[in-house]
Amino acid sequence: MVNKEKIIHIVFGMAIAGSLKFALKKLGKEDKEKVICFSDIFSVGPIKRLHEKEGLEERKNWLRSHFSSYDDYFNRVYIHDFTEALIALTQAPEYIPLMIWTGENSHEQTGLRLALFLLKDKKNDIMLINTNQAYQEQFQRPDRDYTPLCSGEISPEKFGILYKKYKLTKPITLEMKKSLSKEWETLSESQDKLRLWTDKIHSVTEDHYDSFIIKMAQKLHDKLGGKEFIKSVRLVGEVLGHLEQYLGDQFIEYRVRHLIKNGTFEMEGSSRAIRNYSIKLARQNR
Repeated sequence: MVNKEKIIHIVFGMAIAGSLKFALKKLGKEDKEKVICFSDIFSVGPIKRLHEKEGLEERKNWLRSHFSSYDDYFNRVYIHDFTEALIALTQAPEYIPLMIWTGENSHEQTGLRLALFLLKDKKNDIMLINTNQAYQEQFQRPDRDYTPLCSGEISPEKFGILYKKYKLTKPITLEMKKSLSKEWETLSESQDKLRLWTDKIHSVTEDHYDSFIIKMAQKLHDKLGGKEFIKSVRLVGEVLGHLEQYLGDQFIEYRVRHLIKNGTFEMEGSSRAIRNYSIKLARQNR
């Protein structure tokens, strides 16, 4: 007899996967409900034909060459983990409903479109939980204006509450499924490496935030009273703390290294690891 209570959850990122698994364990559902995780950040890097072997290899090579601190991960694990998630998704039995958790950011929204493209010929009921909207409905306080940048910022305890509240959400329509799947087809033909989110996904050039990174470096210089070098990890944290987009620290650090190469920043230490070097604005850029 088929257990109709069983659900397969689809998430984009290790943080949300961990929070959701913890919530399911607390609810006694860890053995009944499976979590499929795409542990990536789809807002950055190439996604051209990512649903095909050649596209996945191209993405891996780009990430490996631009995010140098993660060489070992991309060499040994990345394609294996990504392929496992693809297989688990496309082989999901059609009698099991799927619940996709996604926030209002280009990373999760790109992942959503990829997932629906992969599921385009399957008959599973698909429930879509907008974590930003759900968070605001359940936890927003009049004295605090906070919206998580991504689903991974929501605590496991709050995920448990959201699960109980939204597990009976109606499945999306076939029209919506087709529309978002079509959007993936368009996205997956693009050569762009950086995607942002407003009310839709749109692409910008890789250097889109370079001037903002420089501005944050100048701000830190001023705050530190003219101290020469700034830890790169501190600069990356400062940038991420002021961005309203979810891009991840790897991309910002890649742009910092680019600004070192083009002479905007000077460096001391080794740039092979983010904690091992410091930067300062070259005098001509102050």
